[in-house]
Amino acid sequence: MRAPGRGYLILHRYLIALGSNQRHPGHGAPSAILWAALDEIGRHGCRIDAVSPTMRSRPIGPSQRVYSNSAALVSTDLAPRALLGELQAVENSFGRKRQGQRWRSRTLDLDIVLWSGGCWSDEQLTVPHTEFRKRDFVLGPAAGIVPDWRDPITGLTIRQLYHRLAKGLTRPPPPPR
Repeated sequence: MRAPGRGYLILHRYLIALGSNQRHPGHGAPSAILWAALDEIGRHGCRIDAVSPTMRSRPIGPSQRVYSNSAALVSTDLAPRALLGELQAVENSFGRKRQGQRWRSRTLDLDIVLWSGGCWSDEQLTVPHTEFRKRDFVLGPAAGIVPDWRDPITGLTIRQLYHRLAKGLTRPPPPPR
């Protein structure tokens, strides 16, 4: 997006969480799906700046399949809502279906976790992601690529949030004054 009256683009940076726990007929195993998804995200107006190693995690909810998880730092001129639309298009191209049971097995899950602009909220999107502080499969990969990014709600860095979670301190401290 162009700044009003100026000739330059406003560049946003996002931390995106990636997850998969189902094979895909064209891409194979969940870890391969994550790499294919990154390629596809790059074709949807995003530059991939950093990618964490893939980790495996237990599912939340009724699914029994182990997840492959990763995190990516992306840059784009897309505002949060527009990026959500592009990420959902990528999920759909990998066979994601949104109806039915929450937390079920899925070929691809892409979540906007943090945004360089701070906070965003509307009827379909909340940034920062409301549950990311409680999820080691998000904080672990994120700490590997953006350890010093700050949560705009708590003021803590990703590294600090990850260490707090590892120590069992899942309740974030009150926001800074």
